[in-house]
Amino acid sequence: MSSDVCVHAWPCSYYLDLEKRWVSGKLSLLPHSLKFIADRTGEVLVGVPLSSVTEIRKESSHFIFSAITVLEKGHAKHWFSSLQPSRNVVFNIIEHFWRELLLSQPGSAANVTSSPMTKGQELTGLMASSQRRMEDTAKVLHHQGKQLDSVMKDLEKIESDLDVADRLLTELETPSWWPFSSKLWKTPTKSKPREGASGAGCEPFGKEGVIIKIPAIISQRTESHTKPGKLIVLVSGLEIQDSNSLLLHRFEREDVDDIKVHSPYEVSIRQRFIGKPDVTYRVISAKMPEVIPILEVQFSKKVELLEDALVLRGRGTSSPAERSCSIWHAASGLMGCTAHRKLPTGGQEGGLLQLQRSWPLLSEGEAQELTQILSKLKGLALDTEAELERQDEALDNITTTVDRTTLTVDKHNWRMRKLT
Repeated sequence: MSSDVCVHAWPCSYYLDLEKRWVSGKLSLLPHSLKFIADRTGEVLVGVPLSSVTEIRKESSHFIFSAITVLEKGHAKHWFSSLQPSRNVVFNIIEHFWRELLLSQPGSAANVTSSPMTKGQELTGLMASSQRRMEDTAKVLHHQGKQLDSVMKDLEKIESDLDVADRLLTELETPSWWPFSSKLWKTPTKSKPREGASGAGCEPFGKEGVIIKIPAIISQRTESHTKPGKLIVLVSGLEIQDSNSLLLHRFEREDVDDIKVHSPYEVSIRQRFIGKPDVTYRVISAKMPEVIPILEVQFSKKVELLEDALVLRGRGTSSPAERSCSIWHAASGLMGCTAHRKLPTGGQEGGLLQLQRSWPLLSEGEAQELTQILSKLKGLALDTEAELERQDEALDNITTTVDRTTLTVDKHNWRMRKLT
């Protein structure tokens, strides 16, 4: 994720300690830093990396004006006041990103510039992220398969009930003097075990699987009322909880009307109602880039990327499939180079020397880790392919059964009208 993406910006005032005066401008939060730009000059007066922040506090300037202070390493203190829409909103969001940065990079956030990641570390991180996405997709696909199985069992029960209805209609259509009409009533008892089995199959699947849970800043209706909370993505919907894990709202999968992605770190979820206000939650989180791909899988037709998200996606060099393919080939090539201690042939000596300078070899540990991740991805891909083929067959069976059931229902309706 690009580090120059603006997560949020607020109008405020900054205190210039050297000139002893307040300057109006805009405070911008980036994924890894804070920046203040003056309104009149457009000059960047403050640029604070979040990794160098030691404390963020709520204070009052001159015991009257509410303010937020940011303390850097080296005891540099920055004052921000006249924050809009409110001090609490700005404080909650900045503190959330600061804490998540410290938790996600323990002990290494301060040395990010002095010790850059190697090619092997970057590639390992990309492959590990692809593995997590694949596992999340497999969970959603598994739940979808269970739903299809439940639909098929319900259709079998409907067909069983239609068989009973057929026997009853045959009994009504049979003349009273027909001697074998009583035998028709003995067969419905055979469907009871099947009915019980169908009921057992339709029981809940147990505790719902949690795909991902992230800390977030939650707001409803207006941005002036925000509070820390959690966003939980389930296989069957979404849950919004407060910081004490108390449920604020649950969105069932079919109840979600739209999900708007305002930025890589901010989304809004809406559920429409007739005759009363819609339920809309706005969620901001430092870990939102991990959730958005999962939401696109679960709610593909309901996810809308707004301008900032589209601009960010446009910065990518290729499609996700092409990126995954290039990562796969790069990993295979690098591991092959490590195993044989040589770079691929096919060029002049100058080209080989240039490749050796720009494409360092992987270490043995990184190659082993990549091998393990690739083998897991291969297993997940094969399982996913088998599950998709099974679901395709199930969908064909469901389509055939629905058509047959529809014809049977139409036939029974015609027979009932004929009796009346």
